[in-house]
Amino acid sequence: MPSACPKGVCATLPDPRKSAGTGVIVGEQRDRLLVLQRKVGEFGRIVDVPAKAEEIAKLEARMSEADFWTDQTRAKGMVGTLKSLKSVTDPHTDMARSVRDAIELLEMAEAENDQRAIADVEAEMARLESVYETLELKLALSGRYDKSNVFMTIHPGAGGTESCDWAEMLYRMYAAYCVRVGWTCEVMDMLPGEEAGMKSCTLAISGENVYGYLKSEMGTHRLVRISPFDSNARRHTSFTAVEVTPEVDEVGDVTLDEKELRVDTYRASGAGGQHVNKTDSAVRITHVPTGLFVACQTERSQVQNKARAMKMLTAKLQQLKESERLEELADLKGARGTIGWGHQIRSYVMMPYQMVKDLRTRHETSQIQAVLDGDIQAFIDAYLRWRLGGSKDMRGADDDAE
Repeated sequence: MPSACPKGVCATLPDPRKSAGTGVIVGEQRDRLLVLQRKVGEFGRIVDVPAKAEEIAKLEARMSEADFWTDQTRAKGMVGTLKSLKSVTDPHTDMARSVRDAIELLEMAEAENDQRAIADVEAEMARLESVYETLELKLALSGRYDKSNVFMTIHPGAGGTESCDWAEMLYRMYAAYCVRVGWTCEVMDMLPGEEAGMKSCTLAISGENVYGYLKSEMGTHRLVRISPFDSNARRHTSFTAVEVTPEVDEVGDVTLDEKELRVDTYRASGAGGQHVNKTDSAVRITHVPTGLFVACQTERSQVQNKARAMKMLTAKLQQLKESERLEELADLKGARGTIGWGHQIRSYVMMPYQMVKDLRTRHETSQIQAVLDGDIQAFIDAYLRWRLGGSKDMRGADDDAE
């Protein structure tokens, strides 16, 4: 039978199946890189990289002047601002250049049918997509208050003793999370429950981007479990609300009128030594017009506790005023609503199955004990990406019916 092609020629012809497969791979890689390039470009427009670069140039010029460190407080503030600006612009510049280089490498690899280079582009693309996720979170943490420390208040709702116990479980969860990420968590006020748990708890949490991350936790949290307080071992549903208020350095346009405040003193109920427990050093301040109240019992003296409570009340009033006035800050208060059915942001089910599910983002896990031990970063990251993408609030869509 005669040969289908002259001797030696077939060996030099490309395998059409291999070429077609390579073309598909290259096409998919090109599409992914172009999508990534568009995302990086959109990121640059949203954060206004050119304006930030201009501000960086001005700050660096000022820092090169001989008298820059004359006012050290102001100088340190400018250094911090410069660092914050560069934390956004530098990764964006590097990312844009890397994506552009990957596209050029892919074009050369395709032209030369270089399989090794194509594989290298695939590996680089996976790395760039991972880097972009980090860059995306930086954008989600670029809000006005995202770098602020916070006051977190935990209030049990419907469910009685069950909810008081659930409130204490949430307190332990957030305290454990703070340890994981290296934040400082201080109990400002805690009122124990009559049988178990706590009736209320206020925490002062400080660290890097605390409000930026913990704003995801503001809302009503629902627990479904077999009650340890029910002799008949029935399943109970409990609700607890979490409020997160950014600590503000500037007072803004909030003015506190002493006539509108009701100040109550009481004996501290938590640990703190003989002085704390034997004097009326704890302070609770109520802003009568709004009904907002704060409490503090961590300091040794009533004067110190009142000062900290006033600072927290100012922050809450500032948050309330801005959320009412500015549309872009309308979500600053989160989505707590009424503490009960239909207003929860996250559901923790221990029976009849194990599942933690965020009802806004639909992120979920069956590792409920890990979550209660403070492993909540995946839920926080999912919330930040959900907000950044302007996704629809999924609460009410196919919610569990426990």
